[in-house]
Amino acid sequence: QVRLEESGGGSVQTGGSLRLSCAPSENAFVNTCVAWFRQAPGKEREGVARIWTLGGNTYYADSVKGRFTISQARAANTIYLQMNNLKPEDTAMYYCAARPRWSCWEWPTDGETAWGQGTQVTVSS
Repeated sequence: QVRLEESGGGSVQTGGSLRLSCAPSENAFVNTCVAWFRQAPGKEREGVARIWTLGGNTYYADSVKGRFTISQARAANTIYLQMNNLKPEDTAMYYCAARPRWSCWEWPTDGETAWGQGTQVTVSS
């Protein structure tokens, strides 16, 4: 499986913004479902946003609609998650996931999904 490299986490105050990045160690995100998940202490992992790199279709969890934007920069072979108007409840470890040959009709979580190491996002009130 491809290795995913994440960056961009950090600590901000309520209302602040962060941009997370996810890039593969090799090859390109071609016909791939790339998603961001998050997991807060004591909570289950939840899908935040996903994008199908071939068609450009995007999907968002209700909790982040209107605040988060997932996008791709093909030239940079990178997927971004722009997070605006952050809230304390957004505090979590954020993980990038990539599932090749998957049109993103649901969250990629099967055995062919590659996962990043995670990047911490902390939002203080």
